[in-house]
Amino acid sequence: MRCPFCGHEDSQVKDSRPSEDGASIRRRRQCEDCGARFTTFERVQLRELTVVKSENRREPFDRSKLERSVAIAVRKRPVPHERIDRLVSSIQRQLEVSGDSEVASATIGEMVMNGLKALDPVAYIRFASVYKDFREARDFEQFAGSVAEAGKP
Repeated sequence: MRCPFCGHEDSQVKDSRPSEDGASIRRRRQCEDCGARFTTFERVQLRELTVVKSENRREPFDRSKLERSVAIAVRKRPVPHERIDRLVSSIQRQLEVSGDSEVASATIGEMVMNGLKALDPVAYIRFASVYKDFREARDFEQFAGSVAEAGKP
């Protein structure tokens, strides 16, 4: 593993343990050159996924991009990081076991929307405002109204 501080090619694993959600391995490493310590996470990847964007552009699936999108939606909300990580892991797992190596970005967007809907209603509306490209305050009102109606018993 390359050192993020000095770029040296080799590092030594000092400690390994499962992460809190059990879906990855947390490793503490030390650079053999500069001695700096850093943490890495190792996750199972079942297959290489390609995201099909608008106009048929293709790019490799990037878990960190998905994490950032969800983190932005839940910013300043009482949602623990572990729940975000579980949501992202769940979406990634669903995509990997679907059997398709290519997945439409709209499919991922819908999966995030469904996950956020169960996680936090404000985060759900925030994500929807970008995903559905709200242009006016009326768009927010209509969408928030539909969320509020869906939540009533």
